Amino acid sequence: MAKKDITPETRNEIPEGQFLFESVNYKLLLIGIGVIALGFILMAGGGSDDPKVWNDDIFSFRRIRLAPTVVLIGFGVTIWSILKNPKK
Repeated sequence: MAKKDITPETRNEIPEGQFLFESVNYKLLLIGIGVIALGFILMAGGGSDDPKVWNDDIFSFRRIRLAPTVVLIGFGVTIWSILKNPKK
């Protein structure tokens, strides 16, 4: 059985010199990564210098509700940027 020539058109490859996504996708991807980083920054801190002293700041609204929500929104934007087809 002879192999037939596989061209970029038959393999659905991206021609050389072209990016996989459009610039809109990359911009949304960077925004999503920035939102994720913001969420992790919101989660940081709240520790105590003295381990014998309890700090209630660990259970603040910012760390329990806001920061995880911001991270999930960031992941959603990142996934959307990958799946978005700007040609439609």
